Amino acid sequence: MKVTQEKLPASQVGLEIEITPEMTTKTYNQVIENFNRAANIPGFRKGKVPRQILVQRLGIARIKAAALEELIQDGIQQAVKQTEIKAIGQPQLRTSFEELIGNYEPGKSLTFSAAVDVPPEVQLKQYTDLHVQAEEVKFDAEQVTKVLEENRQERATLIPVSGRPAQIGDVAVVDFKGTLVPVEGAETTEKEPIPGGEAEDFEVELQEDRFIPGFIAGIVGMNAGETKEISAQFPDPYANSELAGRGAEFTVTLKDIKEKELPELNDDFAQEVSEFETLAEFQDSIEKRFQKEATEKTKVNKHQAISDALLKQVEVELPETLILQEVDAMLTQTAVQLSRQGMDVRKLFTQDIIASWRDRSRPEASERITRSLALLEVGKRESIEVPPAEIEARVQELMEQYTGQEIDTDRLLSVVQEELLTEKIMDWLEAHSKVELVPEGSLNPAPEDAVINLEEDATPEESPAEIEGATPEEQQPESETSA
Repeated sequence: MKVTQEKLPASQVGLEIEITPEMTTKTYNQVIENFNRAANIPGFRKGKVPRQILVQRLGIARIKAAALEELIQDGIQQAVKQTEIKAIGQPQLRTSFEELIGNYEPGKSLTFSAAVDVPPEVQLKQYTDLHVQAEEVKFDAEQVTKVLEENRQERATLIPVSGRPAQIGDVAVVDFKGTLVPVEGAETTEKEPIPGGEAEDFEVELQEDRFIPGFIAGIVGMNAGETKEISAQFPDPYANSELAGRGAEFTVTLKDIKEKELPELNDDFAQEVSEFETLAEFQDSIEKRFQKEATEKTKVNKHQAISDALLKQVEVELPETLILQEVDAMLTQTAVQLSRQGMDVRKLFTQDIIASWRDRSRPEASERITRSLALLEVGKRESIEVPPAEIEARVQELMEQYTGQEIDTDRLLSVVQEELLTEKIMDWLEAHSKVELVPEGSLNPAPEDAVINLEEDATPEESPAEIEGATPEEQQPESETSA
């Protein structure tokens, strides 16, 4: 068999394969013999049908097509082996199959073209002495204070209050019923109930971020036993798009007022909320945790900046096989995450959605592959490897963490090896780059008008009260919660 190679775009190798006359005849005869053994023709026993009748019954085109399928498949496999090409994915036939049927004659040579994806060649223009800026995340002592205060709030005792109106910081027990204000120009002026917008003996902490804007402000100043009409406004955007921006009116009865009595910050408190004997030890452990987190976040920022700079130095043609594999991996990862959140992935991912998702994911998949290939190329050039003992130790550590769970050890080994190698390569790049640390937020400042889209996170069954009862970070933009 004669094979000629040709370099093609997109990291493919073209193969022109010439099958010998002997093989075209042998395969054709073998196909006829196979058909003969399986043919069920009246008047003839299986395997005893005269060749001329068999060909007449089946048709020459059908026999040629079957023979060609075998010739092409075997020819490509032998060609790849003969040329020692490191093929990835499934080969593609470049010659028209219909054309081959017309040209195929048993006893004559047959030539066809195919293409196979191969590992891409990575060209790195520069990978040392990269100049980058990265945000430095610094430890803030206020974080320790915040954690301690949160622990105190969680263990606060609610004390009934009398003789004064409700104020910010109290916990109010209310009955409420809400209606929507009719939209201007609507056909009806009747107020419609807010779905899930009523409750009895509802406890709400009097902080503005605990309900929709206007509701808490309306309760502040009320006395126990008082009923009041309160105007409020749903934010826009909002989890339930049908309520976004709508005005609302609530009939609220304040039934009880309670204030929080917080425990003292002392050694007894530390023993209650932690494994430490003293408050000083507890505070020190919190401080060390945040310091470690700050250091790790800074390292992540440095590595991300270096990876971004390295990406600009890479030239590579990605084969379609790698892109599709990465898209599939991303789709699987997304499906697993959604499934863990309790979503029915089978209903969520229709064929149309999957097709659209695949198309949108291609640029990200290509970038992820390029970053990975660039790092591996650096590791190859600099002979960076992970000692087997490190890999084994990390695998053992993870196995102990997941004792009793089903684990694919081969997959775990592969993931650990990849992660440790990537980390070592990034550490090497950091040591051979110039990284300027800048204040946190200076490179990627958060936009003041940032809006969190909640529509994918809230379920229709959640009432406005339940939604707004979550933490402000989960529900509203900062500009609204701080009002």
